[in-house]
Amino acid sequence: MESYIFRIMVVAAAAACLAGCGRRTPDFDACGQIDAVEVTVSAESSGRILSLDVEEGDYLPAGRCIGYIDTVQLSLQRDELLRRRESARVKTVDIACQTRAQYARLDNLGTELGRARDLLSKDAGTQKQVDDMESEIEILKAQIAAAEQNYRQNNESILCEINTIDVQIAQIEDKLDKCRICPPIDGTVLTRYVEAGESVTSGKPLFTMADMDHVFVRAYFSSAALAGLHVGDRVRVIPDDGTPSPREYSGTVTWISSEAEFTPKNIQTRDERADLVYAVKIAVEGGNRLRLGMYAYVLID
Repeated sequence: MESYIFRIMVVAAAAACLAGCGRRTPDFDACGQIDAVEVTVSAESSGRILSLDVEEGDYLPAGRCIGYIDTVQLSLQRDELLRRRESARVKTVDIACQTRAQYARLDNLGTELGRARDLLSKDAGTQKQVDDMESEIEILKAQIAAAEQNYRQNNESILCEINTIDVQIAQIEDKLDKCRICPPIDGTVLTRYVEAGESVTSGKPLFTMADMDHVFVRAYFSSAALAGLHVGDRVRVIPDDGTPSPREYSGTVTWISSEAEFTPKNIQTRDERADLVYAVKIAVEGGNRLRLGMYAYVLID
């Protein structure tokens, strides 16, 4: 009986050992966590959210409008400015139209002056008639020049007013554009913070998203392991996904810190005596199925 119990205990211990070996931590040069570029999309204007068509886990392309913040007041301000602009525009003066009669009078005086000079040359007229005609022409020219200057000044003043209104309209258009909720990058929604119907202020976070198509590992190497590693080198990345045989990914070193830091508490190193380590960023190819925060082991070929 005792021999039978002993055999059972041996078999159980062997099974436990084999189970532990199935999840054996691989030999590694560095350890880190899966990470990605995260963006918190915040409200760019204040008001009530009219719609927000986004759920956690949704994939959103950059620039696609997925919601709106109330724009009624801004739309009314824009309509008012457009009417003011049109009202200012109709006040502009058509200078040619306003001076057409004076130019016609000037042409007529020029003709009469020509006749007066002909009469004077034939001793049928007087010099005074010619002088009076010339004087009247000069006075009319001065009057036309003064009128045209006044009209130009009036038009320039109106043009400045219109330009000012255009700037105000552009400001309103910019505010209206910021009432549209659009993701700045292609990515997956991680967390949603607000619901449609809520009132928000400018800068309030709406949701957080991450670019899961370009994940990376922020790993930490001891100075000894880092000795032969350079930016652009290829490495192997093995995520700790809980399976006995995790898939191996190819990675490329994209950044190496120039300063050492103390080993983070949640990070292992190959040499447990290493207190100072260097952070290294490794882009993982085809890692869009990996989960953020998952541990990963890095092996240098």
